[in-house]
Amino acid sequence: VIKCKAAVAWEAGKPLSLEEVEVAPPKAHEVRIKIVATAVCHTDAYTLSGADPEGCFPVILGHEGAGIVESVGKGVTKVKPGDTVIPLYIPQCGECKFCKNPKTNLCQKIRITQGKGLMPDGTSRFTCKGKQIYHFMGTSTFSEYTVVADISVAKIDAAAPLDKVCLLGCGISTGYGAAINTAKVEPGSTCAVFGLGGVGLAVIMGCKIAGASRIIGIDLNKDKYAKAKEFGATECISPQDFKKPIQEVLVEMTDGGVDYSFECIGNVEVMRAALEACHKGWGVSVIVGVAAAGQEISTRPFQLVTGRTWKGTAFGGWKSVDSVPKLVTDYMSKKIKVDEFVTHTLPFDKINEAFELMHTGK
Repeated sequence: VIKCKAAVAWEAGKPLSLEEVEVAPPKAHEVRIKIVATAVCHTDAYTLSGADPEGCFPVILGHEGAGIVESVGKGVTKVKPGDTVIPLYIPQCGECKFCKNPKTNLCQKIRITQGKGLMPDGTSRFTCKGKQIYHFMGTSTFSEYTVVADISVAKIDAAAPLDKVCLLGCGISTGYGAAINTAKVEPGSTCAVFGLGGVGLAVIMGCKIAGASRIIGIDLNKDKYAKAKEFGATECISPQDFKKPIQEVLVEMTDGGVDYSFECIGNVEVMRAALEACHKGWGVSVIVGVAAAGQEISTRPFQLVTGRTWKGTAFGGWKSVDSVPKLVTDYMSKKIKVDEFVTHTLPFDKINEAFELMHTGK
């Protein structure tokens, strides 16, 4: 058993508490990882807020991390102690019908136990003050050591800087893949990206790499426009600057609508606007943002009858074990940006400050 520091969420709506936790050794087909760097994501904040129907407490959150394998359980063959890895919240077992289908990346092998905050055998590897602590998204990267299933880990280039590539565990891969894999953005196309946070910027990067000729960023926070343009946005607009709905503005700006739109916020009203901003006959809108529990989307069916397509994406459609090492290689060979997404680097004990910076849009 390893004793180490972890940021524990004891209950919904309260700040994280830095505690000493015990991390049990890995069982069969499990891997224990020393986490070197982790990022914070709105999904962590969403569960912490209490709005997540799958949220269980007390829990160790975090799902964008990178580290070094400390030890492995029986039967683990793909990684060994000392390997550099990224934990994966969407695993890839290679055996289930989802893994065997090229149309999806949604491996279901450990979905049920992962959703309950437990390891595949239905137990936890974390304890604190004598209490069992739940796992989160199969990763729990807000701990100096974590235990994950062996199908939830990608071995990456040992030379990769872990304080940067940890972002490929969720946000960057999600946005980039939404453009490349889910929408399949084509050269010369016009795109609209709603929400210019980390995921939105990654979508812009994907659209640019795919050869889009016009990329319109949409956000209420104008402080984000300069960064969006660095990533490839050709122009940025705020819905507050117009009297009419933003979808009407976009349809006018683009002679009938955009070819591709992306919702990177998790707001059901914006999801509707993103669809309705698409061009009749061929426009495709991709939902990337996660809406709160119980919310529903709506539009007039005529929008779809007249040739628009509504899609969703999780982790950018990447088959995780196969794709994450390649994304790291693409970053190392400067094909994709990663460093530019990092605004602040803080010590572990300032994790609550990191959440505050995220909530204020900084």
